[in-house]
Amino acid sequence: MRVIIVGAGIGGLTTALSLRAAGINATLFEAAPRIGAPSLGINLQPTAVRELAEMGLLERLAEVAAPIEALRFFNRHGQEVWAEPRGLACGFRWPQYAVNRGALQALLHQAVCDRLGRDRVIVGHALAGFEQDGNGVLAHFIDPASGKRVHSERGDVLVGADGLHSAVRRHYYPDQALRFAGQLMWRGLSEGPAFLGGRTMVIAGHRNQKFLAYSMGPAGNGREIINWVAELGQSGGAPPREDWNRSVDKSVFSSHFAGWRFGWLDAPAIIDRAEVVLEFPKFDRDPVDRWSFGRVTLLGDAAHPMQPAGSQAGSQAILDARVLAWHLAKAADDVQGALRTYEADRLPVTRDIALQNRAMGAEAMMDIAEERAPQGFADIEPVLPRAEREEHAAAYRRLSGLEVEGVNTRPSYDVLAMSLSPPA
Repeated sequence: MRVIIVGAGIGGLTTALSLRAAGINATLFEAAPRIGAPSLGINLQPTAVRELAEMGLLERLAEVAAPIEALRFFNRHGQEVWAEPRGLACGFRWPQYAVNRGALQALLHQAVCDRLGRDRVIVGHALAGFEQDGNGVLAHFIDPASGKRVHSERGDVLVGADGLHSAVRRHYYPDQALRFAGQLMWRGLSEGPAFLGGRTMVIAGHRNQKFLAYSMGPAGNGREIINWVAELGQSGGAPPREDWNRSVDKSVFSSHFAGWRFGWLDAPAIIDRAEVVLEFPKFDRDPVDRWSFGRVTLLGDAAHPMQPAGSQAGSQAILDARVLAWHLAKAADDVQGALRTYEADRLPVTRDIALQNRAMGAEAMMDIAEERAPQGFADIEPVLPRAEREEHAAAYRRLSGLEVEGVNTRPSYDVLAMSLSPPA
C-alpha cells in the first residue's frame, strides 16, 4: 500500500511514522520550503505523549519539552478560580509537555528521515488537485512560488493533513467559510523568572480579556522561556486573511494588561520582554459529518479545526494519526472500509471537543466568575461553589479523553502489538 500525505505538520509526520511501523509506504508533500522552523508553544496532553512514547520518541521529546504539572485559572484581578494537577502529578503514566511547535515538528521530521528516508518528505509542493478511481488516487502538485505544476503522484490512499486552510477539505467543502470567534490573540516568547514553581500553566481573565502563560524550559541565567498569549474580544468582523500571523507592535494591546501584576506573575513585564509579537484571529470551522471519500480522508486541523481551549488540537492530530494507521494496517485490500472506520472512531470525539471549545471548555468557569463577581472576591466558594467548578473540569476531561484510568489502561494503538480488534 502507498499513502500520499498532504502536509508535513505534526499530524502528517506522525501518520507517516505510524504507517511505517505497519510496513506501509508513505510520502509527505509539504507546501512550505522547510520543516521545523522555530515557532511558538503548544501543549501535548498525556494522551498524545503516550503515543509518541510508544513510537520510541519519548526520550527525544523530553530533551526539547518541559513538563506541565499544574493548571490554574484566575480572574482578571489575579484571584484563583480553580487549580488542578496535570500530567504525572495527577497520576498519568505519561507527562503533559509544553514544547515549541517547530522543535516538535523538527523532531518528528528527523524521525521520518531516519526511519523512512529523507526523500519521503518533499517540500515546496502545494496540492493543486487530485482525482481517484477504483484503484487509487492521482495527486497533482505545484510550486507555491511560481504556480507551475511540478509533480504528480499516484497512491492507494490520500490523507489531507494540510491544516486549517486544507486544500483537500476545500475539494469536498468548497463553500465552507472560516468562523471568527470574536477574539484576537497576540502571542510571543519571553525570557523571565519562573512563576508558581515553573511547571504551571496559568490562564487569567475571561473570554474577552485573557492572559495565558507557561514555561517551555530554561533559558539560562536562572530564567525560563515563557510562552504567552494575550487575548481581547473584538467588535465587528474578522481581519482580512492577509493580516493573519503578522508581527505587530505591543502597543496595539498591551495597555489592556498594564495592571496585571499579581506578585506571582507580571504580565506587562513578560509582554515587554518579547522581541517579536504575532497577531492571530481566533478561528475555527463548523464540524462536518464526513471526512472520508473513497480513498481520500482528512486528519488533524484539516478534519476538525478547533479553537485553542483545552490545549487539544495537536494532541488530537496525533491520536488521529495513530488510529488511522491502526485501521489501514488491518485493512488488507479494503482501504475504503478502513477510512470509514477511522472516521467513525475519530469524527464524533473531535466534533464534540471542537463544539465545546467554542464554549471555552473548562475555562468557562472563568467567565462565570467574571459575570458573578466582576470586582473580584474574597472567597471563591460563595461565587462559584467547588462542586460546580469540579463538574466543569470533570466534564471537559471526560469529553477530551483525559480521564487518568482510561488513558493509563486502554489497549495500545501500536500496530506492532496488534490484536484482532482495535482498542476501545
